[in-house]
Amino acid sequence: MISFKQLPLEAKAAVAAGVVFFSMMLSRSYPAEQLELRTRRWLLRLQMALFANALMLIGSLHVWRSTVTTFSRSSAASSFCFMPWKIAVFMFLALAHSSFFTLLFLVAEEPYFFSLAAYTCLGAYIILIFFLFALGSVEQAYKFLARRGTKADTGNKNSRTAIKPVLAVMLTVVLTVMGLLNASQPPTVNSVEIPVHKLPSTMNNLKVVLLSDIHLGPTVGKTKLAMIVRMVKALKPDITVIVGDLTDSEAEIIRPAVEPLGELNSPLGTYFVTGNHEYYTSDVSNWFELLKSFNIQPLHNENVKIVSPKSTDDWFCLAGVDDIEADVLRYSGHGMDLKKALRDCSSEHAIVLLAHQPIAAKWALQERPDINLILSGHTHGGQMFPLNAGAYFLNPFFVGLYKVGQNTFVYVSSGTMYFGIPMRLGSRAEITEIILRSP
Repeated sequence: MISFKQLPLEAKAAVAAGVVFFSMMLSRSYPAEQLELRTRRWLLRLQMALFANALMLIGSLHVWRSTVTTFSRSSAASSFCFMPWKIAVFMFLALAHSSFFTLLFLVAEEPYFFSLAAYTCLGAYIILIFFLFALGSVEQAYKFLARRGTKADTGNKNSRTAIKPVLAVMLTVVLTVMGLLNASQPPTVNSVEIPVHKLPSTMNNLKVVLLSDIHLGPTVGKTKLAMIVRMVKALKPDITVIVGDLTDSEAEIIRPAVEPLGELNSPLGTYFVTGNHEYYTSDVSNWFELLKSFNIQPLHNENVKIVSPKSTDDWFCLAGVDDIEADVLRYSGHGMDLKKALRDCSSEHAIVLLAHQPIAAKWALQERPDINLILSGHTHGGQMFPLNAGAYFLNPFFVGLYKVGQNTFVYVSSGTMYFGIPMRLGSRAEITEIILRSP
């Protein structure tokens, strides 16, 4: 029987990831629920950081072997540049691995340079892993199709082996720069007209501004939020809604960065529902109190009547549900409860639902097909290549406007900022201006 010491490094990393994952499952058990909230908060974040790093270690070993070990067997190892290159690759991997720990130690009003550098390396790491795998697959396919034998010339083989990591690194550098430049731009304003069945004629052309996935935390701070608030105010919305993932940190730590939200002054109100990342902070109650102090109303499985400024008899029901991750995390007092959220919302009036995840939108429509409009986020439009494909296949609605049935629409925002990695490739941050049309 093979002992743990005899396992290759990749297998040891996989075992470590499995152990951490098992501990995460135990942490969601009943005994763990008895821990003090702050302890549970740190335990959850530490486990997530360790789990991510254990999985990344498998990829990091491949990166090191492809970009360093490969060249150490050639004449390049004796060159003056080889040692600085080894140091650069090591620092790159170390920064990428440290990114997840910045959530624990480096969150403030404005991002620290170290956090920005670490998450940039994480984004480049993801791209590099993809290209090393893709180019390696192409290489293997070519060898298979060409039916090359084992008697191939060794010198040419070494030369061809070196091409793959060099090309992967070059592509990674180019795409990383493009991603950073794209994400540094202000969000684009997408204007969408949506017909809402049973919307009163007095509320025709009502303007709703949709924000999602701002992710205040290690790489998004007060300056970017202030820019978003200025853009929203310039649109002069009747209603502003924030559909989750506003933050990645506790309210007390990042409170100064949230202050620009107090300048939102939509005449019919500003509303908020939780996303999965609010529950990762384990600080939802404090966030609710903080948002209320800025005159932002959380919809905690509840609804409000949005009354027409022209007639008090005309109104529609605006409802919001907790994110489904609250159920997974067994977050006390929280979890998606559509019946509670839509209490007193009859099909005689238009119903607009705020639900962070598109899968929650799908579940809501299965239970209440009379909902007229659902506003979601969560997907980030994939945020960056090559994650776009995964986000597309994992969500029933990916990004943009979808019509479901005769009288229902779902709109999924691509996100107003980004999570952690300050990059966007194949997607663009957005502020959505939604014009509600009465039939």
